[in-house]
Amino acid sequence: MSYEEEDETFEHTLLVVHEVSVLNIPPRPTSGGYKCGEWLQSDKIWTACLRVVSCDNRCEIRLVDPNSSELFAACFVHPGQRESAVETVLDSSSYFVLRIEDGRGKYAFLGLGFNEKNVAFDFNVSLSDHEKYVKREGDKELFGGGDGEGRYGKGRIDI
Repeated sequence: MSYEEEDETFEHTLLVVHEVSVLNIPPRPTSGGYKCGEWLQSDKIWTACLRVVSCDNRCEIRLVDPNSSELFAACFVHPGQRESAVETVLDSSSYFVLRIEDGRGKYAFLGLGFNEKNVAFDFNVSLSDHEKYVKREGDKELFGGGDGEGRYGKGRIDI
């Protein structure tokens, strides 16, 4: 993709949460998953503003400084890779683990905590909505634009 194409990518904000907790978490203790009950309050690094943004077929979870709007960290959710980018914890529906990338191949894991369960639910829904959008767009391309007519006319699908 050239710079010009990347510059024309439309961004759509799916969710804004003005206050989330960002935590420095210990390494995963087992292959079973993370438990936020094992994290200490002293592990809290910062309080951030969270933005979930759809960028074509990729979703970005941006942690932003609430005062300056400067980007602190980003989690990139590529199509079909949600589970490796955003992991639910085993013992709470309000906490998640984000795989934060620096754009050069290095990554780290941060804990993400929501103050209210309904906001955490909205976060999950925004990620699901993006996945549905990507699938719908892929189906449109595969089946001829989504108008019910493939290359050969109504009722025929060109596969």
